[in-house]
Amino acid sequence: MLRSTALIDAAPRSVAGLLRDVGLSTAALGRDGHRIAAARPLLAPGDEVALRVRLPLGVRVPLRMVVGTVSAQTLTATLLAGPPEQLRHVVTLTPTPAGTLVLDELSWTSPGGLLGRVLDVAVLRRLVLRAQAARLELLAERATALADAPVVVATALHRGGRVLIAQRTRPAELAGRWELPGGRVEPGESEPDAVDRECREELGIPVRVGDRIGTDLPIAAGMLRVYLAEPAADAPDPQPLEHAALRWVGPDELDDVDWVDADRAVVEDLAGLLTGPHVQPQT
Repeated sequence: MLRSTALIDAAPRSVAGLLRDVGLSTAALGRDGHRIAAARPLLAPGDEVALRVRLPLGVRVPLRMVVGTVSAQTLTATLLAGPPEQLRHVVTLTPTPAGTLVLDELSWTSPGGLLGRVLDVAVLRRLVLRAQAARLELLAERATALADAPVVVATALHRGGRVLIAQRTRPAELAGRWELPGGRVEPGESEPDAVDRECREELGIPVRVGDRIGTDLPIAAGMLRVYLAEPAADAPDPQPLEHAALRWVGPDELDDVDWVDADRAVVEDLAGLLTGPHVQPQT
């Protein structure tokens, strides 16, 4: 097992969100000629990641990993296919007064008997340590760059074991896809106040704002944060004032929605919310 550590000047939710960004890993691994590809820009549990590891003399070794846990405390991935045996990647995030302590651990069993163990010591460990160092360096840089970035809030508005989703009308590349209602936090405005304001503007209803769910999510507009909310007492039915349509969906429908990429990243958190013991199903 190889371990690397770094202290990042950001909260664990923000650090976890940056670690989900395929672009960050692409840039870090690309420094040594490695390649990484995934179907979506922000990783979620169950996503597959294709790697092509560059060895000396230009030899490339293909690997396929699958993402496991994704939270503000832990991110994991395990091997689906490739030469190493029992390959596992675990990142642990621990809050401290100075920021988030990141522990990056990679463990595997070398194939090929004695020759594999020699290759492990002479080549693989050096490659892994360089890749870990590059990713942690870029992670620190991105965290600093996003420290003062605009915050965008999204609302997981739930009622009777279902969550409200909204169909986008713009921009053209996102029209027809579904999202959680929300928008940018205005200067001097708190994030919960922004959630309530956006729901009034987009849905025509006031809401009771609850806790945050999931990690922060880096997007083009800044950093996205998702809040739980419930319709306020005696609120009317939501209306699609700025969307093409609205739908209430249950936990068994979440995987069938054509989500925008950022909101897709919180589907597992939404499923946990809707199936939790504190949520009463609609009758």
